[in-house]
Amino acid sequence: MFVGVVGSSPAIDSAGPTMEVAVARDAGDQPATSQNWVVQPLLTDLYQITMAYAYWKSGKTKEHSVFNLFFRKNPFHGEFTIFAGLEECLKFVKNFRYSDTDISYLRSVLPASVEPEFFDYLRHLTTEDVVLHAVDEGEVVFPRVPLLIVEGPLVVCQLLETTLLTLVNFASLMATNAARYRMAAGKDIRLLEFGLRRSQGPDGGLSASKYAYMGGFDGTSNVLAGKLFNIPVNGTHAHAYVTSFSELEELQNKCLMPRDGGEPVDVLERALAWREKLALVFNVLPEEASAGELAAFLSFAMAYPNGFLALIDTYEVYRSGLLNFCAVALTLNDLGYRALGIRIDSGDLAYLSRTARDMFEKISQQFDIPWFASMTIVASNDINEETIISLNEQEHSINCFGIGTHLVTCQRQPALGCVYKLVEINGKPRMKLSQEVEKVSIPGRSACYRLFGKDGSALIDLMTRFGEPSPEASSTQKTLCRHPFQEKLRTYVSPSKVVNLHRTYWKDNKVQLPLPSLFEIRQRVQASLMSLRKDIKRNLNPTPYKVGVSVELYKFLHDLWLEHAPIGELV
Repeated sequence: MFVGVVGSSPAIDSAGPTMEVAVARDAGDQPATSQNWVVQPLLTDLYQITMAYAYWKSGKTKEHSVFNLFFRKNPFHGEFTIFAGLEECLKFVKNFRYSDTDISYLRSVLPASVEPEFFDYLRHLTTEDVVLHAVDEGEVVFPRVPLLIVEGPLVVCQLLETTLLTLVNFASLMATNAARYRMAAGKDIRLLEFGLRRSQGPDGGLSASKYAYMGGFDGTSNVLAGKLFNIPVNGTHAHAYVTSFSELEELQNKCLMPRDGGEPVDVLERALAWREKLALVFNVLPEEASAGELAAFLSFAMAYPNGFLALIDTYEVYRSGLLNFCAVALTLNDLGYRALGIRIDSGDLAYLSRTARDMFEKISQQFDIPWFASMTIVASNDINEETIISLNEQEHSINCFGIGTHLVTCQRQPALGCVYKLVEINGKPRMKLSQEVEKVSIPGRSACYRLFGKDGSALIDLMTRFGEPSPEASSTQKTLCRHPFQEKLRTYVSPSKVVNLHRTYWKDNKVQLPLPSLFEIRQRVQASLMSLRKDIKRNLNPTPYKVGVSVELYKFLHDLWLEHAPIGELV
């Protein structure tokens, strides 16, 4: 695994990068499209197409529908989720067209009985009559609250379902996972995403890099993600580089020019001299350290004298890797350069990081080199959220975590479980009933508000019927909020601030609002998380955040439920 901080791209300024997604390239090596070519109308389930034909056959093409996209349970045993994927959804809606080859393919897979006029209908289908309302990307969200509200012609809205779900599900899961790692590590620890080689294919790898950065990571090893999304990229060397050297004689170039000019210096001679001195500090024999490892470190340091960060666990960390690194770092210091630090990829990370820090501080004091004490210690080795929490409890000395497999594959929970439900058609509410109460959908077009307390923290998300007066910020006027299904659970709230969670992003065949950069969304994630109380965000037994409904919506929901629920009979 290539990790480290050498070669990091320049820091992104407050204006943020331009978010651009492209996998196809033209002859000039410029992005040929603003969207992954895979995201297209045929990226759907066949039943969406078969339903579309049945709708068309039934004369329901112009019926006005409203669909809600939401989830029922927060992931990772937590009590919050980060909404992500909105920009990709808007690109999909904007580019929604069936090509000639799409139509030809559908003719080949649908039954021969499908009328030719249906294919002509699909060929001319657009999203010009679709309206999409959404929560801002990067906001913290909760179960049952619609992330997207899609309204428009029934057939078109139905055909959008699967693609919108796949664009939101993994993006939101990944951003949430990254945000949890950020909270576990704390704000002062750097987090680098190194999961491309373990990701769910190339598209999964690109998405993981993008949404890890959105969720709070500082950089990625994924070079293509760095190019496409302007994410800082990081990387030094792997174990293979170290093991490619076995003897000091393999070091063909032994001279390095001092930073401020002058005659080249034999770095091998100087590093060996430093290793002799440091062996006394380490209380080891210098001959115990690997000669090939020292040669590898010196060759890499000469290639990157201003950014030398070495992987020190190829052989033995203390007696070889750390000793050899410090000898090379002090040699660089003699020539006016500063090494960056080390990476540890195996073993007891807490113990080894503390040992390395102790040696850095001892060398700093003994040889009067102040910066040496604060060099970076990067840890990797299959790290997950629980590992970071455990390392914190062990008072580690790590500055940076490189995280791959558990982050990008979301191993604790592989899917978020967003659903897309019809809630209204031609102005009439629709409702899904179920014996499982949590699967009963909230009928009708709704409005959603976030109510804040006096201390600025979010208190509750309140869903109301569309057109119902919105709750007001007031220190005297109380708003009654009810649990949608449990009659006894209700509370009064006197909010200091009320925020409408939905804004209209797509209407009249165009995007209605300026879209923020990836960097700006990243900032929104952290600001939104700051609005939650600590007990809601804690790792162990977090307090559930409340999502309620207004009195009017509660009555409407239960009246409709009783109207449509079948009545049993005792015989």
